[in-house]
Amino acid sequence: MSEALAIEPVSPHLLRSLREHVHERLRRAIVAGRFRNGERLNERSLADMLGVSTTPVKDAIRMLESEGLVRTEARRGVFVEFSARQALEMALGRAALESVMTHIAANRIGQAEIAEMSRLIDEMAHATEHGDLEDLVNLNEAYHGMIHRISGCSYLERRLDGQRMYDHAQRIALLGEPSERARGFEEHSGIFEALRAHEPARAEQRMRSHIVRSAKSHVRQVFGADAEGLDYDE
Repeated sequence: MSEALAIEPVSPHLLRSLREHVHERLRRAIVAGRFRNGERLNERSLADMLGVSTTPVKDAIRMLESEGLVRTEARRGVFVEFSARQALEMALGRAALESVMTHIAANRIGQAEIAEMSRLIDEMAHATEHGDLEDLVNLNEAYHGMIHRISGCSYLERRLDGQRMYDHAQRIALLGEPSERARGFEEHSGIFEALRAHEPARAEQRMRSHIVRSAKSHVRQVFGADAEGLDYDE
């Protein structure tokens, strides 16, 4: 078969099931604050909004419940379970783990990985300047994923898996704001500088500050106020 007749691969997002697409949309809506904490969700109304039957909605709700974003009460229904405090607690957990991984990565990073991360920073700069949200979110996740990989902390990485859905939705919400894109890129560049210089303490502190500051910004964006009773200075 000639190259001219070669078939392009199917885009990964098309391979996902309807249930997964419905789950992602509902999850993103909850994390973005489109449903209030404690609000009752009507499966039929959600199905109508999404243009689907109630079956994938029911499946998605079960997945959301396993993630702690909704709760089901017998004979009462399904309710949103996502508050400012919960959002910040999730981020503080991530900050604790990922800052340690960044510290370890700063001790382990080699020249090939520095060159690879430098190219990634250049791509992030381009996406930041041109406001390409999808590319920027993907590059952001690739950046953090690379630090995880360099650290070699597979156990800690597995501990982070449970909240990747929140991290992804937060990035989409925050990086839609031009000022946040610029601030985030500045912080990512600073973390990279500390990694490249093999300065673990500085890399750890910068990663922790970046995650906590971003989370606080997201909480204010979604809930209009800081999380009460959860003071933590980054």
